[in-house]
Amino acid sequence: MATTDPTAGLPPDALRRLEESETGEGRRGLFTSDLSVNEFLLVKEAGFDPRGLVFGSSIYHIGLQRKSWGKNQELTTLSQAMYTARELAMTRMEEEANLLGADGVVGVRLDINFYEWGQHSAEFIAIGTAVSSSDGTSWRAPTGMPFTSDLSGQDFWTLVQSGYMPLGLVMGTCVYHVAHQGIGAKLGQIGQNTEMPNFTQALYEARELAMERMQEEAEKLGAEGIVGVQLVEKSHFWGSHVIEFLAVGTAVRPLRPDHVIDQPRMVLSLDR
Repeated sequence: MATTDPTAGLPPDALRRLEESETGEGRRGLFTSDLSVNEFLLVKEAGFDPRGLVFGSSIYHIGLQRKSWGKNQELTTLSQAMYTARELAMTRMEEEANLLGADGVVGVRLDINFYEWGQHSAEFIAIGTAVSSSDGTSWRAPTGMPFTSDLSGQDFWTLVQSGYMPLGLVMGTCVYHVAHQGIGAKLGQIGQNTEMPNFTQALYEARELAMERMQEEAEKLGAEGIVGVQLVEKSHFWGSHVIEFLAVGTAVRPLRPDHVIDQPRMVLSLDR
């Protein structure tokens, strides 16, 4: 996700804010974070120091694509728009973390905002807390940029304690048009319990496309697997028969090939 100019797309105010996070005297300045108190303490316990809240934004115009009323089909133009817009936001967030000298970004959230003044436009936002290894060990992704992860502070601590490291937030998206049913099919289903194969196949295929693209991103990073996968479905402003399927998770790999995961310990709660 890196660009030629590490400050490309970052406004002057963002650059000034990031510069003020470093004292220039060998000490780190004031950090900001959206981590909860528990998450903050666990990230510190895992051996990482918060460096600052980082984010990226892209307001993107989403084009139109013709679709067939009675046909299941991916709307590739819309799929590409949704992916590219998120990628721009993610890249700028990574650039902010890179300017802080961070090893990674934890607790990443991907949001979309729609505004009345921007018909068919949306703001795509990526936000998280940049962190650095306390002992100076590099935890950067194979790309040379800070890793990204949507894991919570608690899950991040558990992952590191288990001998794994996050490589990056990977995602796949598919905007799909679900065909309308004909009048004959609707009439034939009145009063019956029956599967609706047209809808079943459409949603199945759309999810598979999103999952496949997410897995391809993880393979490019050399990941062993993906944890914390979420499948999100939204129609946004397209109407009920056009749905975006987004698959997102954190790609991980072992810190070393001979690592052994500690046996879980039972904890008895004193609460009744």
